[in-house]
Amino acid sequence: MHDLTEILNWRRLSDKITLSGQPTEQQLADISELGVTHVVNLGPHHNKGALDDEAGTVASLGMEYVYIPVEFDNPTDEDFAKFCEAIERLKDTRIHVHCIYNARVSAFFYRYAKTGRGFSECETFALMEGIWRPGDDWAAFIGSDDAVRQPNRYAGEDY
Repeated sequence: MHDLTEILNWRRLSDKITLSGQPTEQQLADISELGVTHVVNLGPHHNKGALDDEAGTVASLGMEYVYIPVEFDNPTDEDFAKFCEAIERLKDTRIHVHCIYNARVSAFFYRYAKTGRGFSECETFALMEGIWRPGDDWAAFIGSDDAVRQPNRYAGEDY
C-alpha cells in the first residue's frame, strides 16, 4: 500500500489506519483505492475547507462514513469516548481518520495510546509533534499539564 502524501498532513499510523487533514473529493477516491472501507471525520462540517457533502461522496465510493464533530476550541471527553468506540468497532478494517488539519486526529490518537489501547505512546506523540504541539484546552485534553498555559504551536512556525 502506498501513501498519499499530497493530502495535507498525511500520516500512516499502521497498516490499517491512515490520518490526514481534509481530503478533497478526488483524494477520497484515492483513499478508497487503498482499500479503505471507513472514513472517520472529526472536523465539523461548518469548518472552512470542509466538503459540502462528504458523507455522500464517501458513500458513493462504497465506504462507510463516521462523523464525530469535535469543536476545536472545546474537545470533550464525550468526543473522545465516541472516537474510542469507533476505533475499537473498526479495528479489523482499513480506516482513514481526518479532520481539517490533522491536529484533532493526531491528539486523539495520542490520548488513545496513552490509555494503553494498542498504539505506541512514543510513536503517536512523535506523529502529533510532527504536526503540532497542543496547548491550552488541547494540552489538558491529552493530559500534558506542563503545556496547559502554552498556546497551540504548529510545526514549522515556532518550534
